[in-house]
Amino acid sequence: MIRVAINGYGTIGKRVADAVAAQPDMEVVGVSKTRPSSEAFIANERGYPLYIADIANRGKFEAAGIAVAGDVEEMLRKCDIVVDATPGGVGKDNKKLYELYGVKAIWQGGEKHEVAGISFNSSCNYNDAFGADFVRVVSCNTTGLCRIIQLIDEAYDVKSVFATMVRRGSDPGGIKKGPVDAIVLNPVTIPSHHGPDVQTVLPDINIVTTAMIVPTTFMHMHVLQMVLANEANAAEILELIRGHPRIGLVKGSTGITSTAELRELASDMGRPRSDLWESCVFEDSVSVVEGTLYLFQAIHQEADVVVENIDAIRAMMQVTPEAGESIRMTNEALGLKAI
Repeated sequence: MIRVAINGYGTIGKRVADAVAAQPDMEVVGVSKTRPSSEAFIANERGYPLYIADIANRGKFEAAGIAVAGDVEEMLRKCDIVVDATPGGVGKDNKKLYELYGVKAIWQGGEKHEVAGISFNSSCNYNDAFGADFVRVVSCNTTGLCRIIQLIDEAYDVKSVFATMVRRGSDPGGIKKGPVDAIVLNPVTIPSHHGPDVQTVLPDINIVTTAMIVPTTFMHMHVLQMVLANEANAAEILELIRGHPRIGLVKGSTGITSTAELRELASDMGRPRSDLWESCVFEDSVSVVEGTLYLFQAIHQEADVVVENIDAIRAMMQVTPEAGESIRMTNEALGLKAI
């Protein structure tokens, strides 16, 4: 069994912990929090040993009725690999600690590529992470872009990509940003950071991206244009998408035209936390006009990177050299049957 620690039991960390616990070849040896919270209670309830950054705060946790197993350094002594799910910009400071205890580490897309030197997407560059000590799983938006661009590029040779990210304003559970009543250019300059981030995984792709934030909390929406070198039609593209294990097609016959309806669908499907681990391409949007592919896809910002973390663990621990096999194992353990 691969012994996995999750440093940061928040939006991504708690989902990764549950995904690890579901895998037949992995176990959660600990999760961490910096202060008492509802998530700390849930960690106790799920039976995950809870470690804290500063052991001097142990009394605060115990006064709140939350059991503490020790500090983060003790957690690192018990694991083979740590998934760093601390807030963006914080994780890089933990690298020296991971090196000190000789554990492999995975960071999230909130950190820069340089923290690990390998930016990861299961469908694109699984082999780059095979046996590696440090890996960064790219952000939710980059994950969604990489999946579809790689799929189309392999079949039709993508000459260029233009993508606009319509981004959620905050996560559903977040209140720090308060009420939102604006459309914010994020950034005003072009390109946004998403294109260069895609190139950390797919360096040969010519891509320009723009982004804006809108007043919603569930999912991002992508508007994609891909100029293709080889002739294609919509029917062929749809067939390719149907065969991808991490891209689902939102069928026109469902009547779904919004992220709100997608969330309701995920709930009806019995998905934990209404999570959509797959990218959600709207079937009726897929069209090819004069050699350019157009489509809409929705990306669940809290969920799509979770399965990528699991595959990164397997690659780094050299469980299987085949990306497809790891993806199959992860999907099967989670019950992921694409929409």
